[in-house]
Amino acid sequence: MKETGALATIQRQIQWNRLIAVVEEQAQTMIRTAFSTTVREAGDLSAGIFDLQGRMLAQAVTGTPGHVNSMMESVGHFLAKFPAEGMQPGDHYITNDPWLGTGHLHDLTVVTPTFRNGRIVGLFANTAHIIDIGGLGMGPEGRSVFEEGLYIPIVKCFDRGRPNETFFDFLRAGSRTPVELEGDVYSLCACNDAGAKRLVEMMDEFGMESIDPLAEYIFESSLHATLEEIRKLPRGTYGGQIKSDGYEFEVTLQASMTVGEDRITVDYAGTSGLSTRGINVPPAYCRAYSCFGIKCVVAPEIPNNWASLSPFHMVIPEGCILNAPRPYPVSVRHVVGQLLPDLMMGCLHQAVPERVNAEGSSALWNPPLRGGSQVSGQNAETEDFEIITFNSGGTGARPTKDGLDGIAFPSGVRTMPVEATENVAPVIFWRKELRPDSAGAGRTRGGFGQIMEIGAKGDAEFAVNAIFDRVANPPKGREGGGEGAGGWVGLNDANGTPLRTKGFQVIPKGRRLLLKLPGGGGMGDPKARDPELVKRDVADGLITRQAAREIYGVEV
Repeated sequence: MKETGALATIQRQIQWNRLIAVVEEQAQTMIRTAFSTTVREAGDLSAGIFDLQGRMLAQAVTGTPGHVNSMMESVGHFLAKFPAEGMQPGDHYITNDPWLGTGHLHDLTVVTPTFRNGRIVGLFANTAHIIDIGGLGMGPEGRSVFEEGLYIPIVKCFDRGRPNETFFDFLRAGSRTPVELEGDVYSLCACNDAGAKRLVEMMDEFGMESIDPLAEYIFESSLHATLEEIRKLPRGTYGGQIKSDGYEFEVTLQASMTVGEDRITVDYAGTSGLSTRGINVPPAYCRAYSCFGIKCVVAPEIPNNWASLSPFHMVIPEGCILNAPRPYPVSVRHVVGQLLPDLMMGCLHQAVPERVNAEGSSALWNPPLRGGSQVSGQNAETEDFEIITFNSGGTGARPTKDGLDGIAFPSGVRTMPVEATENVAPVIFWRKELRPDSAGAGRTRGGFGQIMEIGAKGDAEFAVNAIFDRVANPPKGREGGGEGAGGWVGLNDANGTPLRTKGFQVIPKGRRLLLKLPGGGGMGDPKARDPELVKRDVADGLITRQAAREIYGVEV
């Protein structure tokens, strides 16, 4: 019996690993077929498999925490409207409801049932960020969610394999990029179909009549392992605070984290109130990035699923910017929400300092660009275009290693190649290089930010819908480490004319958009840094000799 039990456990582990391969193929299918550059170039997506109760068993390796962890909640909302017993082969369901999905209208979530021998056995879900959903476009200017784009409730976009033509008529009519948007919906459905096909093949191979026994094994193992890690932490309550530049006022994010025997609870009492603009955060997105920040420190090696996230609990007061109710604007909820992992690490640094990084640039610097007649009217010198490009500043220093340069944390999306953007829109990236002296000094230094200079072809007039942060409130160091450099947004003119960090602004003809992305904070006393590493950075042109001498005490 013992041998049988051991063999059964090994087989369950093999099946679990196969599920990871299944959902990764699901994600890669989306990347290969997507129309939006945000998906195929940056990987701004999520993919996962769920049981018939809406519990996530496994997620793809490719994907962002904001998408994955909020998608985990969204499948339950789909099942509440369309119960599993009523689903049919070939059905696909879709929404972009910020409060039932991943937090803003630019993310489409699709749920698809999987059938084997005529019986429903599981659900696949995915989320992807699309270029345009109409309205004001991606930016903070909206005064309500209804201004931010086409609002899609949970509906059936394919019925037994047949497209819902009325749905697609509305979809195409509501977007500046109708071909790309429709193509992305087909991509999302194809992605789930690929996962469903592989799951059925896997079940046939292992003779599985149901995925429920495997689900219970995954959940039991994941929960047990997570609780073991929580119990290794010192009990107590730890506080933290972080500032965001905000829109009409500076935003304070306040957290009190209590580590208990079998749970970690975060209370956001003291956090700033709601904004009148689109930087508000729906609660599911707050939970998504809060859980991710905790998990990075407490249980990074344990697979991410319904059970491994269940011990983390959030108390989000009504009326605060992290608990936006309908119909508050939420289009760029990431500029605030992506600061939450740094806030979680600020709390955990008091409990396990050896595991925690310094603060990083956090929120993506992804300028939505627009041009043509919709900006310049009849005087337009370029074709109409709408594009968004993903870029990042530096990450915070690690306890034993430097931060990473120009790398997205916590979102994890890839930096988009400039060639990919220039290929689909009439824009030119004149500069894209590391930003010298932007890394916070320390025993281990932060990662460097970037300098980017962007123009329209022919230096024509165009517009940016600025959604930038960490300008007035740069990333902080820890344990005596220095701050990273704050960001800067402006024109490339001789005067260095600054622009607002948030909101729609026109770049005049003959000028270009100049972005200086933040650097990550440092860790520890800069004087304790290895002098050879300082000399290397000077030789690489990343820090000046003056900085080496004055900050690090190293003559070069």
